[in-house]
Amino acid sequence: MVRLTINSLLKHSSMKMPAVGFGTWQIKPEEIDSALNAAIDAGYRHIDTAYAYNNEVDIGRSLKKMFESGKIKREDLFITTKLPPWGNHREEVENFLKTSLARLQLDYVDLYLIHSPMGLKKPEDVNTPIASLGLDMKTDLLELWKGMEAQVEAGRTKYIGISKFNESQIQRILDNCKIRPASLQNELHVYLQEKELVSFCNKNDITVTAFSAFGSPGTRTWSEVARSAAIPLEDPVITEIAKKYNKQPSHILLRYLIEYGVAVIPKSSNPSRIKQNIDLFDFELTKEDYDKISSLDRGENGRIFGAAFFEKSIKHPEYPFPK
Repeated sequence: MVRLTINSLLKHSSMKMPAVGFGTWQIKPEEIDSALNAAIDAGYRHIDTAYAYNNEVDIGRSLKKMFESGKIKREDLFITTKLPPWGNHREEVENFLKTSLARLQLDYVDLYLIHSPMGLKKPEDVNTPIASLGLDMKTDLLELWKGMEAQVEAGRTKYIGISKFNESQIQRILDNCKIRPASLQNELHVYLQEKELVSFCNKNDITVTAFSAFGSPGTRTWSEVARSAAIPLEDPVITEIAKKYNKQPSHILLRYLIEYGVAVIPKSSNPSRIKQNIDLFDFELTKEDYDKISSLDRGENGRIFGAAFFEKSIKHPEYPFPK
């Protein structure tokens, strides 16, 4: 039986990451302040953003007001941001992190991630769609990691990690690093449970964060694979279990993942939904229900953010998924 509370932490050897975070991908700039305040009021203490989300300025403005009013202290928050794929060079890391810190109005972040192992060419401006960017084929992950390590040594981030990496890419870093990756953030939901990868990370003291915990229904207009893929929120096993616990399917999906041992970062700009998404700690799944959900895993057939989604990126030498 897994005893979890709203204050539960996933423990790397020294990093303590709140098990439930507030995701900010696709939240509009004008929605950030109300959404972030609702998240803090609901009990979130883990905030996930990225340079590429184009909302760091608005998050920083909102956080500054909270800190100045005494609503929350900086040290009570765990804040993650990410190096954009067009910064995947050792000499670029410092500048991009400094820019993120300036936008966020922070002296440091708790966790800085390489957003993707696949490098992209720099956009002409912030309005250039990421999907239109060309591939930067010169990505050197080991050299890039040295640039990440330098940010820990400079005090700009407490921990460093990766996103969308596979096991062999992580192992290359482990074999050649001074500072080990503290965390991996990957697509992970009941249809794509990545059991071998999660086990590998557990053995190597790497915490795992699941993005797309609901199967990203919001991406359904983006790609054919997303439109045709089954939606975990509508799975009959999930809806049946939700009725049993008098919960929403979203609660069951998130509760399963944190019992599985990974962090979740659900995103919403709706204050009531934000509060709902963290209402996970007044029930526990029985072993029978946990096993039923575990059996929903479809392996690679459950992946949404794969070859069909990334399209041209499959040509990149560091493309991390089966083609």
